[in-house]
Amino acid sequence: MGMARTIAAVFGAVYLVAGLAGFILETPLFGLFEVNTLHNVVHIVLGAILLYGATSTSLAVMTTRGVGGLLAVLAILGIPFPDGFGLVPLGGNDIWLHAASGVILLVAGFMAPSAEAATA
Repeated sequence: MGMARTIAAVFGAVYLVAGLAGFILETPLFGLFEVNTLHNVVHIVLGAILLYGATSTSLAVMTTRGVGGLLAVLAILGIPFPDGFGLVPLGGNDIWLHAASGVILLVAGFMAPSAEAATA
């Protein structure tokens, strides 16, 4: 299993569990991350997309690039719009978490060996 598939599987599981934990705890996650219903659903969907992407190398490359790019954009948007336009909390600790996740996923997607990326 290549790096992109491994990263997609790990981050998929983490985002899925974080989304489910947000529903169960119904408080700021670990006292650090503000959550709401839509935020939890988004984490579950991103986790599911990444887990599905981990099923093949070409899908893993595409999903790590796509989800990584989305998370990087959300990190940037969290600076001027910490309330996520009134929909989801994007500010505070979510900024660094989304930025770090996005960078790691992007690196995994774009650093895939050319044979892996060619199948994407």
